[in-house]
Amino acid sequence: MALSKLSGDEQGIILGQLRNTLEPRLAIYFSSASSELRPLLPPSVRQQLRTDYEAATALCVKMGMRSCKELREATSVHWGDVGLSADDLATLGTLGSVLPALESLYLAASSGSAGPDGVPRLVEGLTAGALPAVNYFGFIRMHVGDAGASALAAALDRGALPQLKELYLGNAAIGDVGLMGLASALRWRPTLERLILWRNPFGDKGIAALVAPPPPQVAPSPPTRLLAKLKELDLEDTHVTDAGCAVLAAALDSGALPDLTRLELGNIPASAAAKAAVYEARGNLVHNASGSG
Repeated sequence: MALSKLSGDEQGIILGQLRNTLEPRLAIYFSSASSELRPLLPPSVRQQLRTDYEAATALCVKMGMRSCKELREATSVHWGDVGLSADDLATLGTLGSVLPALESLYLAASSGSAGPDGVPRLVEGLTAGALPAVNYFGFIRMHVGDAGASALAAALDRGALPQLKELYLGNAAIGDVGLMGLASALRWRPTLERLILWRNPFGDKGIAALVAPPPPQVAPSPPTRLLAKLKELDLEDTHVTDAGCAVLAAALDSGALPDLTRLELGNIPASAAAKAAVYEARGNLVHNASGSG
């Protein structure tokens, strides 16, 4: 079919698929070869594409990569503290739709160089279908905060990270408000197997939202069990008390988290008896005994 037979919106969709920030030449080549596509790539759009490519190139260099091609083809990206700024993380977020091979993305920091806005800006840039093959996604010692947790929930709700299996949010400053917002996006994730939340300041309200939410106004059809594939949940060094443990025990006893085999409750304010009751609710649970007190 000739491009002229397509609507303007349909032509725009085609060109949009070609506008790859990590490989901008594709759009330029195709628009140069087609008089019908050329008007869709005016000088202002070409300039923006060039600007975005330069920002992506600078980000790759900062992360120790030789080129954008290396990032585009990477299957695993684990970055330590390389001094990424909030702008850098925002740029990374916009690249989520052009990283089809990436399966594991993990960012760690100790200096807080990205500040409190870095992670929210990254996940806000994840559009529907972004990071399509990523199954491991995590931050450690980075300020996610309640704003970042809510932004991540929104990204998940609009279809980002469709294959997510492991979510690592350790020491990320997530409180009750943040976990309550994130919980709604995680509870029915069909692939989620590991949820690591250690050393976050959430407590009983957050854990209740995750494992014992109010029944939905419209029941899922067919019925779906809560966190049906989750195998590991790490709540070490959080603020969960006896009340939160009681909610967790009741949820386990009622059949929530049916595949859960590892649960970490070390160094939380709850009493030893309250934690023991949780493990008694599901006899096959294992944990790190040295951190269970």
